[in-house]
Amino acid sequence: MSALITDIVVAISGSDASINAAKYSILLAKSYNCRVTAVYVVDTATLRQLLLTKIFIEEESHEYEESLKANGQRYLQYVRSLAEEKGVEIHTELRSGAIYTEVLKAAEERNAQLILLGGWEIRRDQRDSISVAHREILHHARCSVLIVKERDVDALFKRA
Repeated sequence: MSALITDIVVAISGSDASINAAKYSILLAKSYNCRVTAVYVVDTATLRQLLLTKIFIEEESHEYEESLKANGQRYLQYVRSLAEEKGVEIHTELRSGAIYTEVLKAAEERNAQLILLGGWEIRRDQRDSISVAHREILHHARCSVLIVKERDVDALFKRA
Protein backbone atom coordinates (compact mmCIF):
# COMPACT_ATOMS: atom_id res chain seq x y z
CA MET A 1 0.00 0.00 0.00
CA SER A 2 1.41 3.40 -0.93
CA ALA A 3 1.50 6.29 1.52
CA LEU A 4 -1.46 8.63 1.61
CA ILE A 5 0.80 11.69 1.60
CA THR A 6 4.24 11.68 0.00
CA ASP A 7 4.54 15.31 -1.14
CA ILE A 8 3.37 18.51 0.55
CA VAL A 9 3.49 22.06 -0.78
CA VAL A 10 3.30 24.85 1.80
CA ALA A 11 2.63 28.45 0.78
CA ILE A 12 4.86 30.98 2.51
CA SER A 13 3.89 34.65 2.64
CA GLY A 14 6.02 35.76 5.55
CA SER A 15 2.99 36.07 7.81
CA ASP A 16 2.99 34.37 11.21
CA ALA A 17 0.22 32.10 9.93
CA SER A 18 2.30 30.94 6.96
CA ILE A 19 5.31 30.27 9.22
CA ASN A 20 3.01 28.18 11.43
CA ALA A 21 1.93 26.29 8.30
CA ALA A 22 5.61 25.70 7.49
CA LYS A 23 6.23 24.35 10.99
CA TYR A 24 3.19 22.10 10.64
CA SER A 25 4.48 20.82 7.29
CA ILE A 26 7.84 20.02 8.89
CA LEU A 27 6.06 18.10 11.66
CA LEU A 28 4.05 16.17 9.06
CA ALA A 29 7.21 15.39 7.08
CA LYS A 30 8.96 14.17 10.22
CA SER A 31 6.00 12.03 11.29
CA TYR A 32 5.04 10.59 7.91
CA ASN A 33 8.36 10.67 6.05
CA CYS A 34 7.07 12.84 3.20
CA ARG A 35 8.69 15.53 1.08
CA VAL A 36 7.98 19.22 1.62
CA THR A 37 8.31 22.13 -0.77
CA ALA A 38 7.95 25.64 0.64
CA VAL A 39 6.87 28.17 -2.00
CA TYR A 40 7.07 31.94 -1.71
CA VAL A 41 5.46 33.85 -4.58
CA VAL A 42 6.39 37.40 -5.50
CA ASP A 43 2.98 38.69 -6.53
CA THR A 44 3.96 40.24 -9.86
CA ALA A 45 0.35 39.98 -11.04
CA THR A 46 -0.69 42.58 -8.46
CA LEU A 47 2.41 44.67 -9.21
CA ARG A 48 1.45 44.75 -12.91
CA GLN A 49 -2.06 45.85 -11.95
CA LEU A 50 -0.65 48.66 -9.78
CA LEU A 51 1.52 49.74 -12.69
CA LEU A 52 -1.38 49.69 -15.16
CA THR A 53 -3.58 51.76 -12.85
CA LYS A 54 -0.70 54.24 -12.42
CA ILE A 55 -0.45 53.66 -8.67
CA PHE A 56 3.20 52.71 -9.25
CA ILE A 57 5.60 54.01 -11.85
CA GLU A 58 7.95 51.52 -13.55
CA GLU A 59 10.92 52.29 -11.28
CA GLU A 60 8.85 51.97 -8.08
CA SER A 61 7.40 48.69 -9.29
CA HIS A 62 10.85 47.27 -10.04
CA GLU A 63 12.24 48.38 -6.65
CA TYR A 64 9.25 46.92 -4.82
CA GLU A 65 9.56 43.63 -6.72
CA GLU A 66 13.26 43.39 -5.79
CA SER A 67 12.35 44.07 -2.16
CA LEU A 68 9.71 41.32 -2.26
CA LYS A 69 12.25 38.89 -3.76
CA ALA A 70 14.71 39.67 -0.97
CA ASN A 71 11.97 39.16 1.64
CA GLY A 72 11.00 35.88 -0.02
CA GLN A 73 14.58 34.60 0.08
CA ARG A 74 14.81 35.56 3.76
CA TYR A 75 11.55 33.79 4.67
CA LEU A 76 12.52 30.68 2.69
CA GLN A 77 15.93 30.60 4.40
CA TYR A 78 14.17 30.82 7.77
CA VAL A 79 11.89 27.91 6.84
CA ARG A 80 14.96 25.95 5.68
CA SER A 81 16.61 26.55 9.06
CA LEU A 82 13.46 25.37 10.89
CA ALA A 83 13.49 22.15 8.85
CA GLU A 84 17.21 21.59 9.47
CA GLU A 85 16.59 22.03 13.19
CA LYS A 86 14.21 19.03 13.04
CA GLY A 87 16.34 16.98 10.65
CA VAL A 88 13.85 17.35 7.80
CA GLU A 89 14.90 17.98 4.23
CA ILE A 90 12.89 20.74 2.59
CA HIS A 91 12.91 22.12 -0.93
CA THR A 92 12.28 25.86 -1.26
CA GLU A 93 11.16 27.84 -4.29
CA LEU A 94 10.92 31.54 -4.99
CA ARG A 95 8.41 32.10 -7.80
CA SER A 96 6.89 35.12 -9.51
CA GLY A 97 3.34 35.53 -10.76
CA ALA A 98 -0.12 35.28 -9.27
CA ILE A 99 0.09 33.66 -5.83
CA TYR A 100 -2.61 31.06 -6.33
CA THR A 101 -1.46 30.14 -9.84
CA GLU A 102 2.14 29.55 -8.75
CA VAL A 103 1.21 27.57 -5.63
CA LEU A 104 -1.09 25.36 -7.72
CA LYS A 105 1.63 24.91 -10.37
CA ALA A 106 4.14 23.88 -7.70
CA ALA A 107 1.68 21.31 -6.31
CA GLU A 108 0.94 19.90 -9.77
CA GLU A 109 4.63 19.74 -10.75
CA ARG A 110 5.32 17.64 -7.66
CA ASN A 111 2.13 15.61 -7.80
CA ALA A 112 1.53 16.83 -4.25
CA GLN A 113 -1.25 15.22 -2.27
CA LEU A 114 -1.57 18.17 0.10
CA ILE A 115 -1.26 21.96 0.04
CA LEU A 116 -0.85 23.70 3.41
CA LEU A 117 -1.96 27.30 3.90
CA GLY A 118 -1.69 29.47 6.98
CA GLY A 119 -4.88 30.56 8.72
CA TRP A 120 -6.20 34.05 8.15
CA GLU A 121 -4.43 37.08 9.54
CA ILE A 122 -5.85 39.53 12.04
CA ARG A 123 -4.55 42.58 10.12
CA ARG A 124 -7.10 43.42 7.44
CA ASP A 125 -4.64 44.48 4.70
CA GLN A 126 -2.83 41.12 4.85
CA ARG A 127 -6.01 39.14 5.33
CA ASP A 128 -7.69 40.51 2.21
CA SER A 129 -4.88 39.79 -0.26
CA ILE A 130 -4.05 36.42 1.24
CA SER A 131 -7.67 35.29 1.55
CA VAL A 132 -8.26 35.92 -2.17
CA ALA A 133 -5.31 33.64 -3.00
CA HIS A 134 -6.52 31.06 -0.45
CA ARG A 135 -10.01 31.00 -1.96
CA GLU A 136 -8.59 30.47 -5.44
CA ILE A 137 -6.33 27.68 -4.21
CA LEU A 138 -9.21 25.99 -2.39
CA HIS A 139 -11.41 26.26 -5.47
CA HIS A 140 -8.89 25.12 -8.10
CA ALA A 141 -6.60 22.67 -6.29
CA ARG A 142 -6.53 19.12 -7.59
CA CYS A 143 -5.33 17.80 -4.25
CA SER A 144 -6.40 18.26 -0.64
CA VAL A 145 -5.85 21.64 1.00
CA LEU A 146 -5.34 22.11 4.72
CA ILE A 147 -5.72 25.47 6.44
CA VAL A 148 -3.42 25.36 9.46
CA LYS A 149 -5.17 26.98 12.41
CA GLU A 150 -3.47 24.96 15.14
CA ARG A 151 -2.81 27.40 17.98
CA ASP A 152 -0.11 25.30 19.62
CA VAL A 153 2.14 24.75 16.58
CA ASP A 154 5.08 26.34 18.40
CA ALA A 155 4.71 24.03 21.39
CA LEU A 156 4.32 20.99 19.14
CA PHE A 157 7.32 22.08 17.09
CA LYS A 158 9.50 22.50 20.19
CA ARG A 159 8.58 19.03 21.47
CA ALA A 160 9.22 17.26 18.16
